[in-house]
Amino acid sequence: MAATGDILSMNNLETKKPVVSINDLQVKFKSDGETVIAVNKISFNVHAGETVCLVGESGSGKSVTSLSLMRLVEFGGGEITNGSLVLERNNKQVKNLVEADASTMRSIRGNEVGMIFQEPMTSLNPVFTIERQLTDGLRLHTNLSGGETREKALQLLKEVRIPDPEKRLRQYPHELSGGMRQRVVIAMAMACRPRLLIADEPTTALDVTIQAEILALINRLKHETGMAVLFITHDMAVVAQMADRVVVMYRGDMIEEAPVEKIFSEPKEDYTKALLAAVPQLGEMAGTSEPRPLDIPGHETLQKNQTKNLTARQETVLEVQNLITRFPVYGGVFRRKVANVHAVENVSFSIKKGETMALVGESGCGKSTCGRSILRLVEPVSGQILLNNQNILALNSHELRKTRRDMQMIFQDPFASLNPYMTLRDQIAEPLKNFGLVSKSEIEDIICDMLRKVELPLGFLKRFPHELSGGQRQRVAIARAIVVNPSLVVADEAVSALDVSVQAQVLNLMMALQDQLGLSYLFISHDMAVVERVSHKVGVMYLGRLVEHGSRAQIFENPQHEYTKSLMAAVPIADPKQRNISGDISFKPIPSPVFPVDQVIESPIYKEVETGHWVLTNK
Repeated sequence: MAATGDILSMNNLETKKPVVSINDLQVKFKSDGETVIAVNKISFNVHAGETVCLVGESGSGKSVTSLSLMRLVEFGGGEITNGSLVLERNNKQVKNLVEADASTMRSIRGNEVGMIFQEPMTSLNPVFTIERQLTDGLRLHTNLSGGETREKALQLLKEVRIPDPEKRLRQYPHELSGGMRQRVVIAMAMACRPRLLIADEPTTALDVTIQAEILALINRLKHETGMAVLFITHDMAVVAQMADRVVVMYRGDMIEEAPVEKIFSEPKEDYTKALLAAVPQLGEMAGTSEPRPLDIPGHETLQKNQTKNLTARQETVLEVQNLITRFPVYGGVFRRKVANVHAVENVSFSIKKGETMALVGESGCGKSTCGRSILRLVEPVSGQILLNNQNILALNSHELRKTRRDMQMIFQDPFASLNPYMTLRDQIAEPLKNFGLVSKSEIEDIICDMLRKVELPLGFLKRFPHELSGGQRQRVAIARAIVVNPSLVVADEAVSALDVSVQAQVLNLMMALQDQLGLSYLFISHDMAVVERVSHKVGVMYLGRLVEHGSRAQIFENPQHEYTKSLMAAVPIADPKQRNISGDISFKPIPSPVFPVDQVIESPIYKEVETGHWVLTNK
């Protein structure tokens, strides 16, 4: 429950002048000769020291609203056709941003209004170093000297918990992981301590512990500087932790606005209720042995056949033994190998038919590399990978190509993994043709059957990827993966970028297909609540090693390793009465996985704390 002080401060907000006031905002786009209303006359305020969360699915207009505040919407073909955007500036004067000229907006952007964009590679310049990009805004808006701006940039990277910050300053965006790039963007947005911070899905690509620290950092800055925060997200658990007030948008309209406690306890609109129902919550699977589909209002929930599943899970599909994958680091004048990145170190686990094994951990822990090593998309250094008792590492290129039919992958970004020049029909048919599995006369029936399985209309077959939503593209990616009837599917962050209701539908679809086809999944994710919902077994990775692995119940209900416990503690709870994101939250820095070439790595030693539950005992 909100503290009395919080209630008083909320009441005080109503009597103060807002930092930004949005009044009857309407934004239109022209597409193929038609006019599309992206935002339809919405109004709300954001006060100093307040966080207003804009929530809704893709296409609801929440990002267009934020781009309008920065006056960037015009660069994307949009036009503000009605309303005002009134900003109280640092000098206490008010300015309608709709009427501001280009020079005024340049002085406001990055200085008085900062923005964290969802996709970091679109907001980072690939030809400039991180230092150059962090210090550009500081040089423009402050009087700091060159040395002082560098020190400030270094401090900003430390605040957002980037390891080896001195080294990162000299690097370029392509040399950083997705999570690190997002942290750089967050550091850039907060560099000048703006009066209004617009955060557009700022933690979508971040691991749970880093997300907790970033949210805590935003909270701390908000309290210290009185900064107003407009937070755009589809993650209702983050909303519960961060919001003072919530604005719910649907297809350009503002359908509900209320204090966060009211939204979660007494939602008025059916759409808001559906959003809340689709959120997987940590702990709700306690006492159950099998994954369970999410209940989504308006969608039929398929019940899993428990007896059939338990009977099927006797045969081992995948067995990984002592898998090691390292990447060389070159340096010096002659570009010799000076070190190795120890991405995967002595990892062992097995997956049975119809079973889901989840790998969880922070960015850089090696979970994605482990999945790619199993499929030999990257070459392991040593170990053994047995798929249906066949040693994958012993296969030559011709044999490996034939075996890839049995092991498929669903990538994180479906738009990047689908060919933009091919129709959906050709995309789904391609694997069948590549492996020569069926005749031309059979292809059409199989494609139509596959589209029905992933719950897409047959009319979509002639469409191209750009004509689909993110959730629909991910369904096509799933269809491509399972059309060849594989034994193993590696799902690498397959639902992390999807809206909450679409995510729930895709998760339910994956569980239904597993039930029908006996699929085995290696499910790679940083979302602990999703992992608890879909997995039978869980492995927790840290610095390339499995630090703990066992059944879902063992890991989530009885975590033993300190790192597993810290992951659990960092998961945001979808209840505003149970806020666990505090301003002083802090995790240990992530050590570097780079070691000298001659480094001797000690073999892992595990202790079985209960049957099938193993915990790493050495470092």
